[in-house]
Formats: sequence, C-alpha cells, structure tokens
Amino acid sequence: MATLLATWLMSALSVMILAWLLPGIHVSGFGGALVAALAIGLVNGLVKPILRLITLPITILTLGLFWLILNGICLAIADKLAGNAFNIDNFGWAFVGAIVLSIVSGLVQQVFEQGAPN
Repeated sequence: MATLLATWLMSALSVMILAWLLPGIHVSGFGGALVAALAIGLVNGLVKPILRLITLPITILTLGLFWLILNGICLAIADKLAGNAFNIDNFGWAFVGAIVLSIVSGLVQQVFEQGAPN
C-alpha cells in the first residue's frame, strides 16, 4: 500500500513538473496533480491496452511510431476525466506532454529510488 501511495505522489509531482515546463498544460495545484495522476493511471491501466490492441496494425505499419500518438491520445483522455483539475490546450500539447511526461516520470522515479534506504 505504501508503494502505491509513493508511486501516486511521484506521478503527481511529475504532472506538476510537466505543467511547469509546458505552457499548453495546466494543473490547478497539487490537488489537481493528484487527480490528474489518478486519471492518467486509470487510462493507462484500462483504456490503453485496448487501444494498443485495436491499433496494432497501424503500429506495425509505422514501426511502432504510432505508440507516440497513442500516448498523446491517452493523455488527452485523462484530461477529459480529470475535469478542471488538469487541462491541455490541444492535441499538439497532449502529444508533446506525453513524451515529456514519460521522461520526467522516469527522472523523478530515479531520483527517489536513489534516495531511498535499502
């Protein structure tokens, strides 16, 4: 349970950093980032596997590059689920945001894993 809470908090921090880095993505404080992290987690866990299966032929044709667009679509869906807590101006920002969020999340996770006691 503690690991789930820590992952959720790290995801919310990543969303806050994302909103700070990109002017087309807005979050209404840390509470909004918590809502956004929950929405992103739900979309990635429930919707994304179905979309990956449906879009498998186009993903194969584009040699996997369509997954970048799929990540942007999932972030845009999370925007709609989060309501006013998390807003993305347009799909272009969702596309860029998905790429930047994956990088920021990886960095945040790495920083906290290195600082954690063994």
